[in-house]
Amino acid sequence: MNTELSTRESFFTKDTLFYKTLFGLILTITLQNLIAYSVNMLDNIMLGSYSQNALSGAATVNQVFFMVQQTALPIGNALVALASQYWGQKQTQPIRELTGIALKFCLLVSVLVMVVCTVFPVQLLRIFTTSDEIIAEGLVYLSILKWTFVLFIFSNLLIAMLRSVGTVRISFIVSVVSLIVNGCINYTLIFGHFGFPEMGIKGAAIGTLISRIAELLILLFYVAKMDTKIHLFSSSLFSGSREQVRSFLKVGIPIMITSLLWAVSVPMQTAILGHLSSDAIAANSVSSTFYQYLKVVVIALSSASAVMIGNSIGAGDLKRVRSDARTLSVIDILIGLILATILFVCRTPLLSMYRLSNEAMILADHFIIIMSVIMVGMSYQMPVSMGIIQSSGDTKFTLRLNLISTWLIVMPLSFLAAFVWKWPVELVVVAVQCDQIFKGLPIFLRFRSYRWIHKLTA
Repeated sequence: MNTELSTRESFFTKDTLFYKTLFGLILTITLQNLIAYSVNMLDNIMLGSYSQNALSGAATVNQVFFMVQQTALPIGNALVALASQYWGQKQTQPIRELTGIALKFCLLVSVLVMVVCTVFPVQLLRIFTTSDEIIAEGLVYLSILKWTFVLFIFSNLLIAMLRSVGTVRISFIVSVVSLIVNGCINYTLIFGHFGFPEMGIKGAAIGTLISRIAELLILLFYVAKMDTKIHLFSSSLFSGSREQVRSFLKVGIPIMITSLLWAVSVPMQTAILGHLSSDAIAANSVSSTFYQYLKVVVIALSSASAVMIGNSIGAGDLKRVRSDARTLSVIDILIGLILATILFVCRTPLLSMYRLSNEAMILADHFIIIMSVIMVGMSYQMPVSMGIIQSSGDTKFTLRLNLISTWLIVMPLSFLAAFVWKWPVELVVVAVQCDQIFKGLPIFLRFRSYRWIHKLTA
């Protein structure tokens, strides 16, 4: 990598603007993720109070959305990896061209999604459930929700483009609007308030569709009229060269494979826990809810790290890249310790909100203690591997690491622990989550080698 070593290297970054920008990104992205997560929770709460089959039907379709999400997110992540480096050089034309390339991939994914959801809806839902009643509700939901999948794919890309240049407040605003619109329409149409007909799960789908339309319209208006950095529509979006397409594919394909491998493993791990006792299932559901809410901070830290490191690499200062990365890695651990402490200390008052059997309550308490330890490992390995190493262009390392850890270690170990060795439930949970800890060592060794630093731009 050819760089201009313009600054004297220090172990930690001393630039106050770095910290101001970083924590601004983390805070805004965290709030956005919390609100987005709350949108799904709102759907579950409202449908859960309406009908159990409606709730189960929506949950089944949301499994399909999870797969769509894991296909769309890597496209945005690949764009951030490349565009953030161009922004470090203050070049906007390549960002516009790369966005055009990414839009073509989004269009391709959208067509595939619509074809599958339209031609094979029953077969798709039968992957996740065999109940005819749940499938019937799910088909009603999917017939409308499939359009939201397409809207999400394009909205996610625009948010990624803006995030690559440090613009994140608009995504927070979009999430707030989405939550309000979805909540109001759900309340009106699910239960039939204010003179509207009672539509049940169909009303929930309409609420989600309108909120997704609102999201995309706000983003398009902002990009066209208010954005002062990229000026997306100031030139042709689809003028990217073959070299840029190759660069995008080189970065994007390993990220997409990594994401899909992980996406497939998640429901399999859930299925392993789902074959344990009913008390264990209830305890895992409760403990996972608390864990997921805190996990959004780690996801935000990973997203912010990708932008910060991309900008530093693009600026061409190798010493600054190293000091920024070291600073971020230490911040990762500190935030992980804080989140783990919050989870551990708050477990008793949080569990008191639930009415569980004594056995389920004890298991939930044990699970949260385990997840508190896991939180520290995840808070280091995810932002460093995904936010720093992968987003800097070292995508093959993260692909190999996740392939080996998930499919050659965690999945076989979890299966054997649950069904062959008959380990205690707590140890099965440890087996399912252990990669969040042991991946830390190879990630640390790779990180300290600095071989992950790749200048992806010309």
